[in-house]
Amino acid sequence: MARPFKIPQSVLVVIHTPALEVLLIRRADPQEHWQSVTGSKDTETEELRETARREVFEETGIACGDSLVDWNLENVYAIWPQWLHRYAPGVRHNTEHLFSLAVPAGTPVQLHAREHTAFRWLPWQAAAEACFSPSNAEAILMLPRFAASA
Repeated sequence: MARPFKIPQSVLVVIHTPALEVLLIRRADPQEHWQSVTGSKDTETEELRETARREVFEETGIACGDSLVDWNLENVYAIWPQWLHRYAPGVRHNTEHLFSLAVPAGTPVQLHAREHTAFRWLPWQAAAEACFSPSNAEAILMLPRFAASA
């Protein structure tokens, strides 16, 4: 059975400790890119906050509770050519909504083995440098401002 097309509305969740150590997870793809939690809406009617909660739990095993912060920011970017086949014909751009999640240092992480192969906690500046995605790196660089206001 064919997979349904991805919805071009996604979330990016920067998971961090109070000391601004950021969780990065390594994608299970040939390039082994490092990134924050990301994922698309499952349905058109799924609320973005619910998408963020679901993706965090699916990819890391971390339950968000009430700590998820919506930054009320979004990035619109061109979908990489190698991933266009996942979207309906003619869809060329995705809108990514930004969130953060503060967790205690030492929070256990359980990866979804099909999607990610490793994780690491890095100071926020180093995490930004390690990300393959420019929008992910930019979000991490904004983290101190959003963490201070949370």
